Amino acid sequence: MAKSRIRGFTLIEMMIVVAIVGVLAAIAYPSYQQYLKRSSRTAAETFMMDLSNRQQQYFLDQRVYAGATTCTTAGLTTLNVTVPAEVSANYDICVIQAAGPPPTFRIDAAPKAGTIMAGDGTLSLDQAGTKTPANKWEGR
Repeated sequence: MAKSRIRGFTLIEMMIVVAIVGVLAAIAYPSYQQYLKRSSRTAAETFMMDLSNRQQQYFLDQRVYAGATTCTTAGLTTLNVTVPAEVSANYDICVIQAAGPPPTFRIDAAPKAGTIMAGDGTLSLDQAGTKTPANKWEGR
């Protein structure tokens, strides 16, 4: 009777597989981080656009924009808006208004320290639809 030999993986084969997985992970991780940043930035931009629309409607009703002369959440409170969790996790949102003439507002989204967005720069949107920095507002 012939003995059948049980064949497994050798140490060299296992090391090669681990090396390949390591190289793939090193390539994929930075792309994943960039995807998370773009996703978070898009959520903030979408919220800011919605907030801008609400500001315009408030202006039509009240003849003044909601907010305070400094960066506070007063505008959010006046507009009865809650910042979505996916935005508030990475950004501090504030509404700044000036009585004018003409009346103006600016919505700022400042990245929170210690988050993936830290160091990405503050997003701003004003009553005229000016988006700064322009290179961060992809396709908008």
